[in-house]
Amino acid sequence: MRTYRELFRTPEFRPLFLTSTFQVAGQTVSGLALGTLLYTATGSPLLSSLAMFGPSLAQLIGATTLLSAADRLPPRTALAGLLLAFSLGTAAQTLPGLPVAGSFALLLTLGILASLGGGVRYGLLSEILPRDGYLLGRSVLNMSSGIMQIGGFALGGLLVTLLSARGTLLIGAALYLAGAVAARLGFGQRPARAAGRPSPAETWRTNSRLWSSPARRAVYLGLWVPNGLVVGCESLFVPYAPREAGLLFACGAVGMLAGDTVVGRCLPPGLRTRAAVPMLALLASPYLLFVLRPSLPLAAGLVMLASFGFGASLLLQERLMERTPDRLSGHALGLHSSGMLAMQGVGAALAGAVAERTSPATAMALVAALSLTVTLSLTPSLRAGERRSRRREPRARQEPYERR
Repeated sequence: MRTYRELFRTPEFRPLFLTSTFQVAGQTVSGLALGTLLYTATGSPLLSSLAMFGPSLAQLIGATTLLSAADRLPPRTALAGLLLAFSLGTAAQTLPGLPVAGSFALLLTLGILASLGGGVRYGLLSEILPRDGYLLGRSVLNMSSGIMQIGGFALGGLLVTLLSARGTLLIGAALYLAGAVAARLGFGQRPARAAGRPSPAETWRTNSRLWSSPARRAVYLGLWVPNGLVVGCESLFVPYAPREAGLLFACGAVGMLAGDTVVGRCLPPGLRTRAAVPMLALLASPYLLFVLRPSLPLAAGLVMLASFGFGASLLLQERLMERTPDRLSGHALGLHSSGMLAMQGVGAALAGAVAERTSPATAMALVAALSLTVTLSLTPSLRAGERRSRRREPRARQEPYERR
């Protein structure tokens, strides 16, 4: 599967695309609104960054207790139920007099539930599409995410100005609700991918099995840590440029969209095996220049360039799927998604804490330097994985559906 036309002819890909689009739009609009609301109320860069990205930390709880359900629940029921919960929780953030602690309690609850979302959604994607279509399908979902973030952050900034942060949160809740309806009406009644009851014990067993492989472990770390730390830089856009934060987020989404498009459609297999490490380095390097406190146009260009490096995630996901049995695909992708989002929360907390003691610009440069250091330390393991992937290429073409 090499073309977008082939992809969208796959019947259940269309509702999955629509469901994902509504979810990202709701998350983008409501995240910017809540970050602005708390920054206005408290004046704290730390609380503002945690409001936007802190719920990802709660995914650590879900990833160690709930994740076995990703392969053991019917996908339609799971996706529709999760989006409905996000809609209700986002609407509850608008309650008059809700204290900051209450707002973060809601975010914690939704973050725990969200740990299932990536596993269910991307496990369903691997089930809907043939093996050779996964990278293209995941690329299109990422591209949709980038477009929704471009529009969502731009529209969110406008809506916060015109309607207030609370009014914008209600629009985010409506977008989540539309996604729940799309999931309920668009998917057939597929059975769960794995038998048995979900439980924390089963989650731990499968997590341990996935983590026990050195090759998978290096890929997981490459997916989680450099990405999460750079998102920590992004979490400081509001305190760095309060009135222009939406523009910076939109420029980041443009760069991410470009990176996903190039990786999904343009890179041949030989280059895909070698491009992951350079793209991870690109992800962090431009943020080093923020120590010079660049003007807004230069800052926007640096953010766009850096975000091109998010395409590394597609390359590493493809490598992860090569090393994972089919029946564990949902759990493996859910672990990737939850771990990545949790590290984004760690990155946001770290960047916010550094900014409290220095400045947003200095904190962005320091956290970017840490991300680049992690990438360099992982390079030997990831390069070894590239050599193994190249050695397997001829056999993979003969047996395209066999996983190792």
